[in-house]
Amino acid sequence: MAAAGLLQLRLLLLAVLAVTAAAGGVGRAPALFVFGDSLIDSGNNNNLASLAKANYFPYGIDFADGPTGRFCNGYTIVDELAELLGLPLVPPYSEASSVQQVLQGTNYASAAAGILDDSGGNFVGRIPFNQQIQNFESTVAQITSAVGASAATDLVSRSILFVGMGSNDYLNNYLMPNYDTRRRYSPQQFADLLARQLAAQLTRLYNAGGRRFVVAGVGSMGCIPSVLAQSVAGRCSQEVDDLVLPFNANVRALLDGLNAGGGAAGGGLPGARLTYLDNFRIFRAILGDPAAFGFSVVDRGCCGIGRNRGQVTCLPFMPPCDDRERYVFWDAYHPTAAVNVIIARLAFHGGADVVSPVNVRQLAGL
Repeated sequence: MAAAGLLQLRLLLLAVLAVTAAAGGVGRAPALFVFGDSLIDSGNNNNLASLAKANYFPYGIDFADGPTGRFCNGYTIVDELAELLGLPLVPPYSEASSVQQVLQGTNYASAAAGILDDSGGNFVGRIPFNQQIQNFESTVAQITSAVGASAATDLVSRSILFVGMGSNDYLNNYLMPNYDTRRRYSPQQFADLLARQLAAQLTRLYNAGGRRFVVAGVGSMGCIPSVLAQSVAGRCSQEVDDLVLPFNANVRALLDGLNAGGGAAGGGLPGARLTYLDNFRIFRAILGDPAAFGFSVVDRGCCGIGRNRGQVTCLPFMPPCDDRERYVFWDAYHPTAAVNVIIARLAFHGGADVVSPVNVRQLAGL
């Protein structure tokens, strides 16, 4: 990189850090780095040989840039979080080619991805969590090469790392008949396997410089349209919801242990702060009293085919519902932007009943 270009880049980084410092650190972080699946993917699958894509209309019908690869009609959770943090919407890793583009964050999430590498295999192309972490390590190296180790360490350590993984390890692994996972593991054994893998993955992110983590549990999936459609009566599946509860309990316990510090011997991550977002509790609250949150349609997708509009998910140019703000579900699997905004705002401002030990606003100000 030319000397003039390098100087300009360092000045840009200093400006970013100065703005967050001037804000007193409250509600601001210099960057947001995102790891996850289709719930927060912003376009990383667009150019993959994958069956899990959403870069076509009517996806993005309420998003300023139209269809981008977001599996939603508008904002995802992390889009709203970025705005609340005072950041621009972070670009997908597949489109972030320059250092300037990643200084305020990158989205590595990929539809069909899981904690386990083989989860989501029925969709062919996807970027599992392990590969997402490798991409983050490449980003950190890129930033370090451009601005120096000290400035890069400061940037990454003060940034928010949002991790939302696990849904596909259930929907597109454990519950899939062409996988033998369910025959090999009881629900608790599988939850333990996922937690062990997640612990190693969070440690790897820590070793790459991450210090402020938001880790989301798996949300309630027993009432999504694709599950409702499997019942002639359109009933929720308590069995599906019960499957993920041991995993969420494990994640809580894992984060408590990692927050304890005390070095590797004690299982902690010194200097790190990890907070748990209880997606399951939030989603059950919305489904339990939808009117209180402004919703009136909870038993079908806004865009889809068949029973509960969940037997076939939203296809290209399929007309969606008109009153999208009243729907909880956008398609067979994913919530509407209205739900995503609620979850993000609760993550940012909420109390310990939904996000603990601190909310995202407090985490950003540490």
